[in-house]
Amino acid sequence: MTTAFSLAPLFRNSVGFDRFNDLFEAAARNEAGSSYPPYNVEKHGDDHYRIVVAAAGFVEEDLDLQVEKGVLTVTGGKREAGKEGVTFLHQGIAQRAFKLSFRLADHIEVKGAGLANGLLSIELLRVVPEEAKAKRIPINGEKPALN
Repeated sequence: MTTAFSLAPLFRNSVGFDRFNDLFEAAARNEAGSSYPPYNVEKHGDDHYRIVVAAAGFVEEDLDLQVEKGVLTVTGGKREAGKEGVTFLHQGIAQRAFKLSFRLADHIEVKGAGLANGLLSIELLRVVPEEAKAKRIPINGEKPALN
């Protein structure tokens, strides 16, 4: 009997880096209620990422995005139970409060967010400063002069 092991839970809480210790910690403390609302983490090229959260029934005023100490937090607040003059015979669109957190790698910046067709899209970009980029050192045939 073989057991398939999925690494998907390891990659859904981190964006832009492959630090396995942090990923294993996040997977170990994965709460049962963390599946609401559903979301995707997408990579569009080497330095461009997008998080898409299914926020059906929410409007911009119900949602809040914050970045603090390298953690992007998306929260959705509860709205009033019903609209004035409306009685729900069935209310299947969940509008309960939620909080999602994503640990961002170094040099990942949130460039913007938009809400369209019930999907909250958060654009992320890796901006590496020149001093942090790898530098190629030329090799010449002479010994370097040491003072």
